[in-house]
Amino acid sequence: MRITAEISLYPLREEFLSPIQSFIRDLQESSALEITVNQMSTQLVGELHDVSQALEKALEMSFRTGGSQVLVAKFLNADLPLDVAPDLGSGV
Repeated sequence: MRITAEISLYPLREEFLSPIQSFIRDLQESSALEITVNQMSTQLVGELHDVSQALEKALEMSFRTGGSQVLVAKFLNADLPLDVAPDLGSGV
């Protein structure tokens, strides 16, 4: 089953950028995922097992090395095209 996940990592410290960069680099080690990074979040698309495995590995490393953090995640059981805006209709 292919899924789409949207994740945001929030290190609870003043120097927050380095743990985020390391976390994303760890995710990018998985060639099985389509990864889109933007200013607000990171989206992952792939097989459920591959997404789960990459997240577990990257999150464990981040938690071990990056201090206190919050990870916010949303999972959808569909393979969304991340480069296509949704049709919001004419009323929007």
